[in-house]
Amino acid sequence: MKKISFSIVMLSIISIFVGVQHLHFSAESFDLILLSRLPRTLALILAGVSLSVAGVIMQQLARNKFVEPTTTGTVESATLGMLFMLIFYPDASVIYKLIVACITSIIGTGFFLLLLRKVPLRSDVIVPLIGIMYAGVIGAVITFIAYRMDLLQSIWVWTQGDFSMILKGRYELLWFAGILSVVAYFTADKFTLAGIGKQVSTNLGLNYNGIFIWGLVIVSLITGVTVVNSGIIPFLGLVVPNIVSIVMGDNLRRSLPFVALVGAALVLFCDILARLINFPYEIPIGTVMGVIGSGLFLYLLLRRQ
Repeated sequence: MKKISFSIVMLSIISIFVGVQHLHFSAESFDLILLSRLPRTLALILAGVSLSVAGVIMQQLARNKFVEPTTTGTVESATLGMLFMLIFYPDASVIYKLIVACITSIIGTGFFLLLLRKVPLRSDVIVPLIGIMYAGVIGAVITFIAYRMDLLQSIWVWTQGDFSMILKGRYELLWFAGILSVVAYFTADKFTLAGIGKQVSTNLGLNYNGIFIWGLVIVSLITGVTVVNSGIIPFLGLVVPNIVSIVMGDNLRRSLPFVALVGAALVLFCDILARLINFPYEIPIGTVMGVIGSGLFLYLLLRRQ
């Protein structure tokens, strides 16, 4: 815990000082830190924490280690809500966009989890494949509608994982996602029981349907908030819980803080890398995380085989 916390502190300091404009002991540099660099670093930490927690909750609900919001249609459903807002209410405030994105996210995630109940064979590979196909269908619908409405560029820019536009006053909703992650810790034991299965957990006295709905709401709200504020960061909620699970097991009461910290550290690292690879230009963090996350996903998949 101490080593991970120290790593986050060091990565945060590096994140604040990495940029095109060099920092000096001046009022201008101080304003730059308060208005841009510090909000960006806090947004990275909050997004890393909340998406990692959402990923591990999704894995407990689906009872599969290889699912997360970007492989179950959750992110695509939130994006579909954003597209609806761009079409019917383009001048809406961020709050209204967030509400619609969360509603469509809940509907899309709930439909996927209900779909899994109809699948007789639920191996480690089949479930994520179903999720990827389901997400692909929603993504195709988004692309078709956006193309017909001439909004392809708008929806791509909005959902591309990128923190370059984060400023003071434009990231604060991510604190809500962070609070949800903390709240999830107090029901971690119930999510652990839910991961055993409905029949067994019900026999142990768990209100399975209530916890199922509660977990669905947490995952969908976190996904909606992050999509609206910073776009899509793929594979984060998949690889981080699996890495922590290999070391610490599946007791969420014990492992959830480590999942949150490792997620924050990984997002900070990927963002710093995205800014340095082609300095002074910046690569979207979604691209860097996609490359690193897909490699880790293949490793975890082959390791499980």
